[in-house]
Amino acid sequence: MSTLDVVTDAAVVAKRNLIKIKRVPDLLVFTTLSPIMFVLLFAYVFGGAIDPTGGGAAYREFLIAGIFAQTVVFGATNTGAGLAEDVKKGIIDRFRSLPMAPSAVLTGRTLSDVVNNVIVLVVMSITGLLVGWRINTGPLEALWGFALLLIFAYAVSWIMAWLGLLIPSPEVINNASFIVIFPLTFVANTFVPLDTLPGPLRVFAEWNPVSAVTQAARELFGNPDPNPAATVSQAWSLQHPQLYTLIWAVAVVAVFAPLASAQYRRAASR
Repeated sequence: MSTLDVVTDAAVVAKRNLIKIKRVPDLLVFTTLSPIMFVLLFAYVFGGAIDPTGGGAAYREFLIAGIFAQTVVFGATNTGAGLAEDVKKGIIDRFRSLPMAPSAVLTGRTLSDVVNNVIVLVVMSITGLLVGWRINTGPLEALWGFALLLIFAYAVSWIMAWLGLLIPSPEVINNASFIVIFPLTFVANTFVPLDTLPGPLRVFAEWNPVSAVTQAARELFGNPDPNPAATVSQAWSLQHPQLYTLIWAVAVVAVFAPLASAQYRRAASR
């Protein structure tokens, strides 16, 4: 089967998943409501306490990149839940019986979730602008910031694709992924500066890839730490956050894309 056939099949699968969003708009609505609530809660409940000026405006600019990172990482769980549902309903078996490339099913699923994340990021950007967030760099830097977020989310979606084919039900994968993703997105620089964390947690947060993608987005959006006197982390991961994010993304796809493909071949109706 040629590369063109794989691309065509993947596009068909991606279209099928995007049509599902159109038919079940609740999926998109509830995906965007949660991060909007986080923005409002953290911006107006904790902003005044964390911002040394007491006004919270600087913190709101600092916050948005962290909300972006958390949102796209949590959004990647849709890949796993969707595949688990397809396996449970026997749709994966139907795909396997068709003359299509096995990799097209997984590629189409992950690409459709990138589109979903684009929509969510647009909604989140509008929300951020309404609460005072601003991009203080040029358009190219800002676009690259959004692209890094999507690249990282795409990599995480391959982990979720493997789990979705491995774990027996959408309910289980949602709970299991929440247990892992929740601490990863909170023990990081997503919501608070790293110098506020105690020693061991700070070390973990400095090398946490979620911290790196958040730091990269902040730099590319021109959103500094709300406390000018804060200690700047000297960890290599946060001194080179863009490169560190890309290294993680490539490594994750290199490991989990083959694992997900192998699990796809073994998957059967449950």
